[in-house]
Amino acid sequence: MAEAKGTNAKTETRAGAQGCGHDCSSCAASCASRGKQNLAAPMSKASKIKKVIAVASGKGGVGKSLVTSLLAIEMARRGKKVAVLDADVTGPSIPRIFGVSGDVTGCDDGILPLRSRGGIKVMSVNLLLDKETTPIVWRGPVIAGTVRQFWTDVVWGEIDYMFVDMPPGTGDVPLTVFQSLPVSGVIIVTSPQELVGMIVAKAENMARMMNVPIFGVVENYSWLVCPDCGKRIPVFGEYLPDEELEARFGGLRLLARIPLDPKLAALCDAGMLESADTSRVKTAADAIAE
Repeated sequence: MAEAKGTNAKTETRAGAQGCGHDCSSCAASCASRGKQNLAAPMSKASKIKKVIAVASGKGGVGKSLVTSLLAIEMARRGKKVAVLDADVTGPSIPRIFGVSGDVTGCDDGILPLRSRGGIKVMSVNLLLDKETTPIVWRGPVIAGTVRQFWTDVVWGEIDYMFVDMPPGTGDVPLTVFQSLPVSGVIIVTSPQELVGMIVAKAENMARMMNVPIFGVVENYSWLVCPDCGKRIPVFGEYLPDEELEARFGGLRLLARIPLDPKLAALCDAGMLESADTSRVKTAADAIAE
């Protein structure tokens, strides 16, 4: 066999050697089978969603849920109809952040999402459990299927912007979201550590592999402001200048830096984040709106 040239050719060769089952739903390889299958999932007939924005990171604990929520709140303040789909099935935090709880009900068209105080529609696996601390001990395909059902079986109604809070990593759920949902673009979330940047770059490269546009990068935990002197303290390592951070991520635009803020953490714990200042993410929201 002639030596395969280029990344895609190598990927295709490996897929063929392993015995391709021509099922693209669980594979991100670029091969001859891709493009022959349409894996897009239909939304509920009672839903009309204009834009789907994924908030992703290869690393856990960098604040994807916080960034997702702040962007949703900012868009709602701009008069848009907003929804949040919590795709982090094993580590859901969106209901707690928005102070949303109660029984999920349904109608003839499907499941009805709950609303936050500010009118943001929310669906998360934690809204379907008797106790929010009950663990989800499911295999990957079942978790991915649940996220897909949140798209197909939930009556979202008319939505301008749906934000998808992604789980960490580049496995079943991100693959399902990118293949099954009409994702308009991705916001990549990182934090200052170089190690984190390396892992986060995997999510960036996955989005590129899946031909999903990337709006830019949001850096979380950039610094802590000393309450006594006002000095910026780089808790997680020295933060890079904007241009160096953008270079680390292949020229992606830096959309926002969010400091480590105990007040934000307290608002999330109390389910009151909708009262927070969202000025830090306005540039990111502008990029999405454009």
